[in-house]
Amino acid sequence: MEANKTTQHIFHCIEAHTCGNPVRLITSGVPKLKGKSISAKRLYFIEHYDWIRKGLMFEPRGHDLMSGSILYPPADDKNDAGVLFIETSGCLPMCGHGLIGTITIAIENKLITPKNPGHLKVETPAGLVNATYQYSEIENKVTSVKFTNVPSFVFLKNLEVNCPELGQLHVDISFGGNFYAIVDIQKNFKGISHYEVSQLIRWGRIIREYLGQQYTFEHPEDSRIKNLTHVLWTGEPLSKHSTARNAVLYGDKAIDRSPCGTGTSARMAQWYMKGKLKSGDSFIHESIIGSVFIGRVESELKISKYPAIVPSIEGKARIIGYGSIILDDEDPFKTGFQVI
Repeated sequence: MEANKTTQHIFHCIEAHTCGNPVRLITSGVPKLKGKSISAKRLYFIEHYDWIRKGLMFEPRGHDLMSGSILYPPADDKNDAGVLFIETSGCLPMCGHGLIGTITIAIENKLITPKNPGHLKVETPAGLVNATYQYSEIENKVTSVKFTNVPSFVFLKNLEVNCPELGQLHVDISFGGNFYAIVDIQKNFKGISHYEVSQLIRWGRIIREYLGQQYTFEHPEDSRIKNLTHVLWTGEPLSKHSTARNAVLYGDKAIDRSPCGTGTSARMAQWYMKGKLKSGDSFIHESIIGSVFIGRVESELKISKYPAIVPSIEGKARIIGYGSIILDDEDPFKTGFQVI
C-alpha cells in the first residue's frame, strides 16, 4: 500500500466557469517553481512540469476546452498574487476568462487576502494586471470582476491566407495578452452564424499553421511571449445591445464559450487601429453562446513602434464544484490524451 502511495500525485481543485468556459484552479499538490518572476516560473514549469498541465487538462481528467490556473505568491510584496495559466493549448502568458474565474474562486474561498479590499494587483506572465471585484459579504459571492489588461496592439495588418472551401481571406494579427489572427466578415467569410463550429475549428487550425510558418510572432518588449496561438472568427451580434460577436479557436479542437478576455482586448486594439474605437469607448463582446464581456478602452500608449491601448474587461464567473484529481505514475494515461 505504501508503495502505491508514492506513485500518486494528488491535486485538489475548485471548478468554475466564466461565461460558460471552464476554469479549474489547482489549490494544492502544485510544485514549487524556480524563478524570480511569474514569467520565469512559467518557463520553468513548461520545462519541468508540463506533464501536470497535460494530466489535469486533457482527457480523461479534462477535455478539449479545459482551462486552469495555479496561484503563487507575488514576486513583489506590493502585489497580491501571481497566476500561472494552464490549458489544453499550453501554459499561456495571459488568460482573461481564466483570471476572472481565478479571482472569483480565490476571493470566495479566502485563498487571497487583498491588501486593498475590492482591488487586486495580479502578476501574470504577460505583465501586471490590476483588477477590481464586486463582492457580497452576506452571500459570499463575487458578482463581477473587472481587470485592466496588458497593453494591446495590432502587430501585423491585412495578411492574405488561402483557406480551403472559403478561398482567400484577409486577417489582422493583434496582441491582447496572446497573439490572435482576426478574421472579419468579408467577401469570402459571411460571419460565424453561417458556418458549423466544426468548420471554424478545422479552418482555424489551417490558418494558424499557415501563418505560423510564414511569419514570426514575438512581443516587441518581451521575447518570451511568442507564437500565434488563437484564431478569432467574427460575426454579427445576437443582441442589439452588443457591439460585436466572436468565436475563438484555441488548442486543437476548442472554441471558447466565453467572449475571451485576451481576444476581446486584441479585437478592441484592432478596432482602435481602424478608428472604430477611441479612448473611453465601451465594447460589448458576445461569445459563440451569447455570453458577454464588457470591454473599455482605458487609455492610449505606444508599445515599441506600435500604437496601443490599455483595455479593461469585465465579466462574471460561478463556482460549480470541488474535487481531487490523481495523476498516478502507473497509469498509462497519466499525462492525458486527445482524440483529434
